[in-house]
Amino acid sequence: MTDKKVAVSIKDLSVEFSIGKSMFGKPPILTAVGGVSLDIPRGSFFGLVGESGSGKTTLGRATLHAAPISKGNITFTDSKDRVFDLAKMDRKEEKDFRRRAQLIFQDPYAALSPRMTVRDIIAEPLEVMKLTKSRAETDERVREIAARCRLNVEHLRRFPHAFSGGQRQRISIARALVTQPSYIVADESVAALDVSIQADILNLLKSLQRDMGLTFLFISHDLSVVAHTCDTVAVMYLGNIVEVAPPRKLFAAPRHPYTQALLSAIPSLDPDHQSTAIKLKGEIPSPVNPPAGCKFHTRCPHATDRCRVVEPIMRGDAEHKVACHLVDLPVLAQSTATQSVSA
Repeated sequence: MTDKKVAVSIKDLSVEFSIGKSMFGKPPILTAVGGVSLDIPRGSFFGLVGESGSGKTTLGRATLHAAPISKGNITFTDSKDRVFDLAKMDRKEEKDFRRRAQLIFQDPYAALSPRMTVRDIIAEPLEVMKLTKSRAETDERVREIAARCRLNVEHLRRFPHAFSGGQRQRISIARALVTQPSYIVADESVAALDVSIQADILNLLKSLQRDMGLTFLFISHDLSVVAHTCDTVAVMYLGNIVEVAPPRKLFAAPRHPYTQALLSAIPSLDPDHQSTAIKLKGEIPSPVNPPAGCKFHTRCPHATDRCRVVEPIMRGDAEHKVACHLVDLPVLAQSTATQSVSA
């Protein structure tokens, strides 16, 4: 069950990378994540969506201490209420954190070593972290988590090439869960699978979340998948969170112009439905030289002079928050109403 405690708290987080070299002065800085504040409730299935290059993966990896924290802070609270400050962890704390937070990769074909059996792949985190005292204990843990992920005992003796994409992803999920973590980042974990297999893996993840009390950060570009799976959805654009809401509210009444454009692009199953997709002008700006003010103003059809100068802050009620200067203007309200009807 989801409680009101926060598993991952992100405060004013920025992740920056130096790129290239410069003969004079400092090298160019790429801001992958800029000033993000977000709380992921314990036991929730939290969705993160946005275009390619918006910073979704970098944000997810930062919450796993796998990307540098340039500014701000991330704190992780495990199921026993132990708090980890990711910006200040020493080596021992990082080792303890690693077993409590894991990643499910996007590509099940590239994520598994072709030279290891399934048993060895799943057991590797236990052996590297020295979480079991004997091979018998390791095998027992491997068989237990394999059964939870709907893998048979005979599968453990085989190599990854003998499995389909869906089976390989179940192996990847078993490897992530074998250390008994409480927080999982699933980075486009069903994007490489067929639609029918996607549904099977999503149902498995939801079942594991309920049975094991897991907290998921589910990163995806597929809005239909997010609507089916997640409790809360955050929309990301150019390193910033622009809107956060439960799926039912986000899909029924999106408030940010970028969210409206994303949702309007979802194809309809009705052959008689006339497309009302909002066409955004231009390309997503470079994170090396992001625009001032609202990052979306260069593509927003409603942008004003204020949008070009002043960066909007996140505001709204406890469930639905949006970072936009225009949410109270009639023109945007009308756009929202039109989108709600078409959706």
